[in-house]
Amino acid sequence: MKNILEEKQNKFKNKKESRIINKEIVWFDSKREAKRYDELYLLLKANKISNLILQPEFLLMDTQRHNNITYPKVKYVADFKYIQNDKTIVEDVKSDFTSKDKTYRVKIKWFLSLYGKEISFKEI
Repeated sequence: MKNILEEKQNKFKNKKESRIINKEIVWFDSKREAKRYDELYLLLKANKISNLILQPEFLLMDTQRHNNITYPKVKYVADFKYIQNDKTIVEDVKSDFTSKDKTYRVKIKWFLSLYGKEISFKEI
């Protein structure tokens, strides 16, 4: 019988990793992302960061309607958002392969053009 972690894989074939957060199982897309969560959790407990949010969503473009066709909104979902030294930081954990994905690169540029003055973005 296969382990549940072996069965849970994302589209890039990374094994998903889980943590129990507030009595619920939370799945991360990779071991690397789960490890980064562990690091941020320790910083949160040590009061070095605050307001840690997992999978924060940022609206890039609202729903559009043209010629009786509705186009859905476009959003960017990061891995983490938190406050450190009164500055909002958004992080995305990416492998070398996924960081080169064309759709991801376009969304990051779009995201930074809209939110880049308000936040600090880190690609881990």
